[in-house]
Amino acid sequence: MTTLPPLAFPIDRVLAAFEQQDVPTLLATVSDDVDFRIDHYRDDADTGWQIAHNKADLMAVVQRLGAEVFPRGTKILHTHSQPLGNDWILTQFHQRFFYAVQQREVESVTWITSHSQNGQVDYFRETVTTITPV
Repeated sequence: MTTLPPLAFPIDRVLAAFEQQDVPTLLATVSDDVDFRIDHYRDDADTGWQIAHNKADLMAVVQRLGAEVFPRGTKILHTHSQPLGNDWILTQFHQRFFYAVQQREVESVTWITSHSQNGQVDYFRETVTTITPV
């Protein structure tokens, strides 16, 4: 099995930019017509607004995430991206952050399915599977 260097895939660069709150890099790594959505498994959070169909929509989602979900940012504890073929990637994303929705520090494990073309993410589906109080 080949070990890939860190940030080998566009999704890895998107996640690193999100952690660093580097919106210009995040937007540069996303296609103009991105298909973006975040869903939560067994959480009461309203995710209907966590959908974007282009960069302008994504910017609005990122700004709202920063204000309403991640007001103190996030820390990546672990990521692992696995190529699925044909530019599809499955990423396990483990993070720690102050979850404003619940007003407490949590850790969360999510799964992200992404696709990229020409170095830019054009499809992003995140399923938040756990939100565990720390």
